[in-house]
Amino acid sequence: MKKILFVEDEAALQEAVGISLEQKGYKVVRALDGEAGFRSAKTENPDLILLDLILPRKDGFEVLENLKKDQDTKDIPVIVLTNLEGMKDVEKAISLGAVSYLVKTDYDLKEMLKKIEEIIEK
Repeated sequence: MKKILFVEDEAALQEAVGISLEQKGYKVVRALDGEAGFRSAKTENPDLILLDLILPRKDGFEVLENLKKDQDTKDIPVIVLTNLEGMKDVEKAISLGAVSYLVKTDYDLKEMLKKIEEIIEK
C-alpha cells in the first residue's frame, strides 16, 4: 500500500482529501504544520508528499528545501497544493524540487486525485 503524507493546516481540506485518498487505497499520514510534516517525512518514509505552502511553525518552502537537502527524504516526490497563484511562488517551488504545483481553487477533488495517482504510480 502506497503511503501519502499530507501536510496541510486546514483541517477540513485535510480530512476531505485524506478520506478520498484512503478510499482509493492509499495510507494517509497527516500533519498540521511544517515542523510536524518534516518530522513525519523522516519517520514515515512516504511514497509522496502533498505540501501546502502557508503553514504554521515552518512554511512549505522551508519544508520543501529541508526535504530536498536531507538524504532520507530527497527522493520523495512532493506535490505543492496551495492557494498561492503567483508565478514567483510556482517557480520557487519547482526550483526547490517540487514535481508539481496545484492551486487548490483551480482543481476539483477528482482532478487532484488523478494528478496524485499519476505521480505516485510512476
